[in-house]
Amino acid sequence: MKEKLRKISPFKWEIPKHGKMRVPGIIYASEEIMETVEDGALQQVANAATLPGIVKASMAMPDIHYGYGLPIGGVIATDWHEGIVSPGGVGFDINCGVRLVRSNLTLKDIQGKKEALLNALFRKIPTGVGSTGKLKLSHSQLRQVLAEGSYWAVRKGYGTEEDLQATESTGKLPWADPSEVSTKALERGKDQLGTLGSGNHFAEVQVVDEIYDEKTAKEFGLELGMITLMIHTGSRGLGHQVATDFLVIMERALSKYGIWLPDKQLACAPTQSKEGKKYLGAMASAANFAWANRQIIMHWAREAFSEALGMSCEELGLALIYDHAHNIVKKEEHRVNGRETVLAVHRKGATRAFPPGHEELPPRYRKTGQPVIIPGDMGRYSFLLVATPRAMEETFGSSCHGAGRLMSRHKAIKAARGRSIENELKREGILVRSASRKTVMEEMPEAYKDVSLVVEAIEGAAISRKVARMRPLLVIKG
Repeated sequence: MKEKLRKISPFKWEIPKHGKMRVPGIIYASEEIMETVEDGALQQVANAATLPGIVKASMAMPDIHYGYGLPIGGVIATDWHEGIVSPGGVGFDINCGVRLVRSNLTLKDIQGKKEALLNALFRKIPTGVGSTGKLKLSHSQLRQVLAEGSYWAVRKGYGTEEDLQATESTGKLPWADPSEVSTKALERGKDQLGTLGSGNHFAEVQVVDEIYDEKTAKEFGLELGMITLMIHTGSRGLGHQVATDFLVIMERALSKYGIWLPDKQLACAPTQSKEGKKYLGAMASAANFAWANRQIIMHWAREAFSEALGMSCEELGLALIYDHAHNIVKKEEHRVNGRETVLAVHRKGATRAFPPGHEELPPRYRKTGQPVIIPGDMGRYSFLLVATPRAMEETFGSSCHGAGRLMSRHKAIKAARGRSIENELKREGILVRSASRKTVMEEMPEAYKDVSLVVEAIEGAAISRKVARMRPLLVIKG
């Protein structure tokens, strides 16, 4: 597929429309990043361009790598009335997302207390494969969570109204339909609310070590030397089961609706069909679970800070800057061919990035544009960006979501054999706790692209703009 690529600009590439592609493919990447992109991921961009109802282009962000159906970093938009919805365009971990929390703390406030803080966070936040939390919910109670999202968590005392206002969609998709979530999915999720899970999910205490845009950083509540908290997790086993259930349903629906696909992993159904509506209801329910999950984890992290540092919540000043999803499909209105069109925007390993003035943004961000949080690996740094008008014009208001893997988990474990990644990171001033040594090996820094290259590409394409950089200090991994 690389032989078909055409360079449009320093950070933008095109796969020209050919074969059964309905639209071209567009990849945002530097030459350095493009050299690392697997041909299979580019083929997935082209495959998605064949989907019924797709508009404008099949896109991928600079963190592109091979995924299930659609590559990680993929963005596609289909006509809400005449197009399709595809679980493979959303991913298995529905509403895997990230939230960034600011504080009143600086490095000196945690000196000598780092171990205590790390241990308190590790005690408070259940982590690891199959981890279960302190909340044990009946199916009936869990359906309330699926319907209400973050509102359920705040109503139960896990946070504040201000947290909701700093969350994408205020932490709730109102069209969720918990009745479409299978009993198996409910069973997998009933003990997992308030848990971090495994893999690339984490809770990380950081310090702001670079400010690129002082005015916007101030609007976001960030200062140089400030301690921040970043939380990255999703809908756990419940979301995975929803995706699994509907991939089977969608594959059966292909012949019913006469849909041809080059890859069955993109199995889909018309958005307005029975199958499409059922998936959207179940997907939104899983997304609501994920928002409630991150909200509860943040609440317990606040308790851990208070316990370890002996400070009140008011003194700590732990306030949510923003929370956004990066595995989701949203009903949004965008300008296509000169007219406003309602679309099903699939973002898989891609982040919503709405520009200044957008009515869906909280009032505090309508002047600046949406905060865009880009986590890196646990050995380097993460970034906070701000969305630009170009994102709305080019990418349906979407940006990248992270560093993107360079190595498979198997290759990472092989490369880490005989090494102590924890000790290597400790020598760099980064303390790590994990439920599994294997996870730390899988997630070692070399397994990922340097996130600064990803950010350079997305900023070079004028899709988002750098505001600040955060360096990791304490990391909890599953």
